[in-house]
This record gives sequence, structure tokens and C-alpha cells, in this order.
Amino acid sequence: MNRKKKIIQTLKKREKKQKAKLHTSNKPKYVSKADREKLALEAQAVEEAQASTSDNSGAEENTSAQENA
Repeated sequence: MNRKKKIIQTLKKREKKQKAKLHTSNKPKYVSKADREKLALEAQAVEEAQASTSDNSGAEENTSAQENA
């Protein structure tokens, strides 16, 4: 009886694992509070860098236009 029960348990366990692999979760991966803060700071730095480069390129265009005139 015990041997039969053990075999059935192992087969059910394998089947459960296979079904779990097929049904992946749509839930987004957890991101810790510290990691979220780091990502937010990096995003701010990138935005500031883009804003400063676009401001500088606009200033360069204005100076070159004034020199040509």
C-alpha cells in the first residue's frame, strides 16, 4: 500500500510541476523600494541630461545663426 501511495504522490507531483511551467503568471516581478528609488533617480538624471543637451544645442544654433547674419 505504501509503495503504491508513494508512486501516485510522485506522479502527481511531477504533473503539478509541469502544469505550473505551462501557466506562467502575468504578475509583474517585485521591485524593492530601494531599487525603485534608484530607477527613479536614474530616470531623472537621464531627463536632466537630455534637457541640458537640447538646451545647449539650441544655444549653439542661435549663436551660429547670429554669426552668419
